[in-house]
Amino acid sequence: MTEDKCPQLVDYFVVAGLDPAGPWRPLDDDARTVASTPPPCRGADPVTDLVVIARGLGEEVPQGFTCIDKSLGGHSAELSAGLINNPRLYLCYRRGRDKPPVVDLGVLYEGKEQPKTGWYVIETTPYSRSANLSSGAGPAAQRVFLTYRRAADAQGLHSLGVTDIGVLLPGKGEAAPHTFSRVDKNLNTGMWGPALYVCFKRAVAKASALVYEAGLLSRYPADDQDAFPLPESVPVFCLPMGVALESWPADAKYRLPVFSTFVLTSASGDKVYGAAIQFYEAFPREVLSERQSMRLGLLSVLDRQPVPERSLQAKKSICVLSHWPFFDVFQKFLTFVYRYSVSGPHVLPLEKHISSFMHNVPFPSPQRPRILVQLSPYDNLLLCQPVSSPLPLSGASFLKLLQNLGPGNACTLLLAVLTEHKVLLHSLRPDVLTAVAEALVSMTFPLRWLCPYIPLCPLQMAEVLLAPVPFIVGVHSSYFDLYHPPADVVCIDLDTNTLFQSDDKKPLSWRSLPRKPGKTLFSTLGNLHKTLEQICSPGQEEATLEFLLTDFDQMYRRQKQLEADIQEAFLRFMSVLLRGYRAFLLPITQAPSDTATDCSSLFNLQGFLKSRDRTQQKFYSQLTRTQMFTQFIEECSFVSDRHACLEFFDECVQKVDVEKPDDVRLVDVDESHCGERTVFIMPPEQPTEDDGSECPARYSYDTFPALRPELFDQPLDQLRVPAKGSAPSSPAPRRTKQELKVAQRRAQTCCGSADMWCKCLLGHMYGLWFIYLPTYVRAQNAKVPALHAAYDVLKHMEGRKVLLPDEVCYRILMQLCGQYGQPVLAVRVLLEMKKAGITPNTITYGYYNKAVLESKWPSTNQGGRLLWAKLRNVVLAVALFRQPIKMRPNGQAVMEEHRPRPRPSLPLIRQASWSGLSESSSHESLTGSFAKSSSLSSIKTPAQLANTRNRKSGFRDQVSSKPPLAPSGGVLVRRSDICLSSFYADAAENDECGGDWEAGARVASACEVASVDENDNKVSPPSRGLAGRLQQLLTPTRHRSAVRRAASVDERRPGARGRGPAATSIRRLSEQRRSKKSQVAETLLKAKERLTNATSESSLSLGSDADPVDTPRPLHHSWDSNQDAAGIEVLMSSCSRCRACGCLVYDEEIMAGWTPDDSNLNSRCPFCAASFVPFLNAHICDLRPPGSDGEGETGIQPPGGQPAGPACNGLGDDLTPESDATVVAVAYVSPLVLRKELESLLDHEGEAVLGQRQFLESHCIIFWNLLWFFQRLGLPSHLLRLVRLLVKPTQSESACLRVRLLWDTLTPDPDSWPPLYVLWRLHSGVPVRGSRWRRHNHPFTLAFLEEVLRCVGMNEVHKAVTLFLNTVDEARRHARTAAPPLRRSVYRELLFLTLAAMGKDHAGAFDKKYKSAYARLSGVMCKEELREKRAQPPSAKALDCRRSFQPPLQC
Repeated sequence: MTEDKCPQLVDYFVVAGLDPAGPWRPLDDDARTVASTPPPCRGADPVTDLVVIARGLGEEVPQGFTCIDKSLGGHSAELSAGLINNPRLYLCYRRGRDKPPVVDLGVLYEGKEQPKTGWYVIETTPYSRSANLSSGAGPAAQRVFLTYRRAADAQGLHSLGVTDIGVLLPGKGEAAPHTFSRVDKNLNTGMWGPALYVCFKRAVAKASALVYEAGLLSRYPADDQDAFPLPESVPVFCLPMGVALESWPADAKYRLPVFSTFVLTSASGDKVYGAAIQFYEAFPREVLSERQSMRLGLLSVLDRQPVPERSLQAKKSICVLSHWPFFDVFQKFLTFVYRYSVSGPHVLPLEKHISSFMHNVPFPSPQRPRILVQLSPYDNLLLCQPVSSPLPLSGASFLKLLQNLGPGNACTLLLAVLTEHKVLLHSLRPDVLTAVAEALVSMTFPLRWLCPYIPLCPLQMAEVLLAPVPFIVGVHSSYFDLYHPPADVVCIDLDTNTLFQSDDKKPLSWRSLPRKPGKTLFSTLGNLHKTLEQICSPGQEEATLEFLLTDFDQMYRRQKQLEADIQEAFLRFMSVLLRGYRAFLLPITQAPSDTATDCSSLFNLQGFLKSRDRTQQKFYSQLTRTQMFTQFIEECSFVSDRHACLEFFDECVQKVDVEKPDDVRLVDVDESHCGERTVFIMPPEQPTEDDGSECPARYSYDTFPALRPELFDQPLDQLRVPAKGSAPSSPAPRRTKQELKVAQRRAQTCCGSADMWCKCLLGHMYGLWFIYLPTYVRAQNAKVPALHAAYDVLKHMEGRKVLLPDEVCYRILMQLCGQYGQPVLAVRVLLEMKKAGITPNTITYGYYNKAVLESKWPSTNQGGRLLWAKLRNVVLAVALFRQPIKMRPNGQAVMEEHRPRPRPSLPLIRQASWSGLSESSSHESLTGSFAKSSSLSSIKTPAQLANTRNRKSGFRDQVSSKPPLAPSGGVLVRRSDICLSSFYADAAENDECGGDWEAGARVASACEVASVDENDNKVSPPSRGLAGRLQQLLTPTRHRSAVRRAASVDERRPGARGRGPAATSIRRLSEQRRSKKSQVAETLLKAKERLTNATSESSLSLGSDADPVDTPRPLHHSWDSNQDAAGIEVLMSSCSRCRACGCLVYDEEIMAGWTPDDSNLNSRCPFCAASFVPFLNAHICDLRPPGSDGEGETGIQPPGGQPAGPACNGLGDDLTPESDATVVAVAYVSPLVLRKELESLLDHEGEAVLGQRQFLESHCIIFWNLLWFFQRLGLPSHLLRLVRLLVKPTQSESACLRVRLLWDTLTPDPDSWPPLYVLWRLHSGVPVRGSRWRRHNHPFTLAFLEEVLRCVGMNEVHKAVTLFLNTVDEARRHARTAAPPLRRSVYRELLFLTLAAMGKDHAGAFDKKYKSAYARLSGVMCKEELREKRAQPPSAKALDCRRSFQPPLQC
C-alpha cells in the first residue's frame, strides 16, 4: 500500500435527530397501529419507597403504596409464612418521581454480614413494629431484613431504577420472568414454610416524553461516494429507540452522552460499521402544538399557560460510518466533537476539525503502524494497525462475550447459533450489544450466518422478531418496557447474564454439543474467564500523551492475547467439529446436469454422518440441515471471495489431527508488521490576522449546529478505498497470506537439507513459469496444444519429484482450462494432483469445479467422424506396412536418390570437448542427426530439423531451448551398441584424406550410429587431436560399450579385419587386461607429437583462424527460428565476483548461498562467508552482416566475413566485438524473491505487462531473471521477442535469436592469470576471444596441463591439486612484480580443464575424485590452509543444485 493511496478511515459524518421544520412521524403507543406488532405493556414510574406491613397485627397499606399480596404464580406472597406467631408480613412499594428511585434490592442476614454502605435496612413497619422476617426469638437469634439502595441525588433524570417487584415461590414451580433479577437469598430461614425469594426489574426511569422517528439533519460529504452511497436508514440506527422530546425540570442536570455502535450489511454481504453518541439538547417550544405541550406538562391544565419551571429537551446523535471497526477511536473522536460544540467560543469552526480527521488521518499500514492524532492541545487519540490474522476482520469482542455471558451461556449460545435458533440479545449498553453479536457470528467460523442479523435493531424494525426464520437481533432493554418478548426466541440479558427460553420447548444446553470437544471448550473458557476477571478492571480511560506512548502497549497486550485465546478456543472446537470434511467433497468429473450444484451432489452427506459417533448423530443432522452448512459446502466447492479464510480453516483442521493438538497454536498474533514508528497528525492550524495577531474566537454553539459545507477544508490528497476486485490480474496466480506463510515455513525447513533445497528452488522456478503461463497461452495461436504442453510440464515435474511450495501450478492450469473450454483436461489435472498425493485446497477446488461446470463438454456420442477416423488409421497402417515391400528390389537406388546433398560450405562438424554420452546429454543439442532408417539413414541439417519440428508442433513462434528431435524415420539405437572406436578412427582418417560430408555419412551408416541412444540421449561425434584421444581413452562407458570399443581397436590393427569372431573375442580379453597407465601414457605421447606447432611453453601464437571442421558446436542454445540462420545471440551468465574476497562464485554456489527469506537479495560466498548480491550478466550480439536485416541468410557470418568461430569463455574472436554488443547486468535473485516481486507486479499492473515492452524497460530485473530460469529449465516463453527490441528494433523483427547460457563469467579480469581450460584450448589450436590471454607470463605450460590431466585420468587428483598449488606458489615467489590474483578456486580450475579436455561425462566422476583427494590432503595439510588457498570442494548443497538443474551450463 503506497503512502499516497491508502484506504480512507471514515466515509461519512452524520447528524441525526428531529428537524424542527418537520415532518414528524410519532412512535408512541397511540401512533402505532401495526396489527402484527406485539401487544404493548404500559411503562410505570420508578419505585421510590419500600415498606413492610404486618396485616396480622391490624396494619393497613399506607396511602400511595401498593401491596404485593400474590406471588408471580398467583400464590400467597406472605413473607412470614414460616413464623410460629405469624404476623402476616407483606411487602409494599410506592412509585413516584419526587425522590431518587430505588435501584437495587437485597436481603440482610444480621449477625452473618454487615450492612452495606449506602443501603437502607427495613427494620420496622410504618407503625413502629419489628419487620424481622426470621422465625427465631430471643436476643441471640438471627434476624432477616429487607434492604434497598437509592440512586444518587446527582444522577438526575434517566437514571436506572427499579420499575417492578415480585415474590417467587420456587417450590411451586415459579421462576423469575425475563428482564427480572432475583435476590439469591431465601427470606424464609426457618424450618417450616416454603422457600421465598424477591425479584425486581431494573429499567431507565424516563421523564414524560414524546417519541418520533429520527431523520437526517446534516451530513458530510454532501455527495454520495460511487463505491459506497450513504444508506437511508442510518439516522434510524443512530437513534434506535427514536427521538424523544422530554420535559425536564429547569434545574435538571444534563445526562452524559451514550455511545452506541451498529452494523449495516449490504446485499453482497459487506459490512459497514457505525459509531454514534446520543445526547440531549434544548428544543424550541414554539414548534409544539397545544396538545403536545400539555402531554409533556409544559402548559398548565387550568389556564393553559406555559410552566416556567419546565424545559423542553430533544435527543440528537452524531455518527461516523467506516469500513473498519475502530470503535474506541471513533468514540473518542465523537466525544471530542460533542464537547467542542457545547464549549466555546472557538477560533476554528467545528467543520474544520471534522474535515481534518476525515481527510488527514489515514488507515494504519505497515509503513505507519501507529498514528497519534492530536485533536487539540488537550485531546489526542492513538490509532494502531489491526492484528494481522487470516480470520475475517469484524467488530467482535470475545472479551465482552465471555465477560457478559460466562462459559456456560457462551457455549449454549454457540449451540443455538449452530442449529439456527432465534436469538434475541438485549442490554442497556448499546455498544455491548454490537460487540457480543459480532462475536456470536464470528465464533462459528468458517460457517457464515445467512439469516437476518441486526446487532442493534431500531424500534421501527421490531417486526423482524415475528419473522418465521432464524435471526440474531439485539435490542435496547427499554424495548421490554413497551412489548413482551416473543415466545419462541432465546433471550439473553447481557446486563444480568440470564438466559430465557420458552417453556413449550426443551431448553437448550451446551451439553448437547459433541461430548469431547464440548467439554474441552467449556473447560478452556472457564479458565480464560478466571483470567479475564483478574486483568480486566474498569476505569482505564486515560488519554494523556505520556500514557499513549508508554503504557498503552503494556496495558492492552495481555487483553489482545486473551482475545486471541478465546477466539482460538472456538476455532479449535469448530476444527474438531468439521474434521475430515474435505474427504467427503464430491468433485464434478462428468458433464454437469441440472442437479450438479446441489449440496447432495457436491457433498457425501451420509458418509459424513456415518464417520461421526452415534451419540452425535442428532446434533450433526441438525447442523447439516442448516443454511450455514449448505453455503459452506458451496463455498468450498466453487470460487468464493472467502477462499483465503477457508484455506486457513483447512490448515487448522490439519493441525488438530496431530497427536497433541492442544500444543499447537491455531491463531498467532502476527506483530511482524507492527513497527515502532509513530506518525503524528497535528490539529488544523488556527488562522491569523494580516498583522500576525490571533483571530478572535467567534464560533460558539447553543446546540449542535447544522454543518455548513463552505467551512469544510477540501482534501489536498483524496484518500480513497480501492474498489473491491480492482486488481487488474486474475486471482488465480495470487497466493493467500496463509499460502505465503506455509511456503515460507517450508522453505526454511528445506534450507537446512542439501537435497531438499534444490528441489525447493526448482519448485519455485516452475511456479514462476506457471504464473507466466496465461500470458504465454494468450499469445499462442493454438491455445489447446499450449495447455496440453503445460500439462506435460506438470507430469514432468512429478517425475522429477519437484517440491512445489503451493498449488498455484495446478490452479492456474485449471483456471485456463475453464477459460478456454477444456473440462476434460481439468479433470486430468485433478487426477494428477491426487496421484502426486496433493489434496486440492479450497481455492484450487473452486477453480476446478468452475472449469468443469462452466465449460462445454465434448459429446459422448460416437458419431460418424470417429468411425471415419478409425478407418483412416487402418488404411494408413496398411500403407506403411506395404511401403518396405515395394522398396526392397531397388532399395539401394532409393537410398541414393533420397539422400540429401549438403552444402560444401558446411563440412562435418565435430565436437572438441564434449563426448555427449552422459546421462545428462539428452538435453544437449547436436551438430547433426544420424538415424538408421529404411534408406540407411539420411542426414538433416539442424535447420531442417528445427523447421520440421515447428511444423509438427504448431508453435511457430515458440522459443525452445530443447534440441531438435530425431527424424521421424529414425530407429532407436542403444548406447551400448554404438561402435565408437572405429568411428573415431574412420573419422580421423577421413579428415586426414580430406574427406567430405558424404564420407562422414558413409562412416556413420557403416557403424550404424544413431542420433539417440536407449535413454533418448543424443550422441555427438568426438573431435580429433589430444582432446579426442583423452576423451576416447577416459570416457566412462558401460561394460557392453567397452567390449565393442575393444573390438573396434582390434579392427584398426593390420590384419585384424580378416579375423573371425573367435580371434576377435580373444583380442577383446587381451585388450581389457592392458594397463590403464600405459594407455594414458601412449595417448599423451601421441597427443604431444601432434602439437608440433607449440612455439612456447607458456603461450601459443595463433597465426590463422581455426579450421571450421574442428569448430565445436555451441551447446544449450535456443533459437526461436532456423538454428543456423543469421540473427541475434544472447549470452548469459550468472557467475559473479564476491565483493569481499574477489573470488568468482558460480551458479550452483550462488543457489546454495541463497536464503529462504523472500526479501533477501544476497547470497553467501562459499570462500569468505560474506554476503553479496550476485549479478546476472547478458551480452546481446548482433551476428548479422552490416546492412543485413536477417532475411535469406543461412549461416552466422561475422563482420569480417569469416565463418563463425568457436566460443571460448563464452565468446569467440570472430564474434561481434564487445563494444558493439548490448551489455546488461541486473541482480541475480532467488526464485523465492523473484516470485514475490512478480506477484506484486501482476497485482499492480496486471498480466498484460508481461507482453509489453515496458516490462523489459521498467522491470529489467524480473525480465532477465525469468528468461534465465526459463532457459535453464527449457520452458517455452515469448520473452525473447522483447529482446529483439534492444537491437535495431526496426530491423530485428525477422531476425533469429539464440540464447546461450554460460558457466564462466562473460567479463573476465584481464589482469588475472588465464584459466587452465582456456590455455588448453589455445594449445589445442582452438581460438579464444581476444589476444589478452597471450600476453600473460603465466606458469602453466603445456607439460603442466598434460601432467594435470594425466593425474586426473589416473584417479590421482590429489597430485593434480598439489601440483597446481606448488606451481602457483613457486611462480609467486619468483615474480618480480605482484602476481595477479586467482579468481577461480582450485576445484573450478581443474573441473573446467577436465571438461574441456575429456568431456562433460567426467563432471560427476571428477566431483567424487576431488572429494576423496581433499579428504586425503586434509591429512597432510590442515583444512584452514586448504581453505585459504581455495582448494576446498563445493558443498553438498551446491552439487545437488547443479545436478537438479540439468543440463549443465556451457564452459
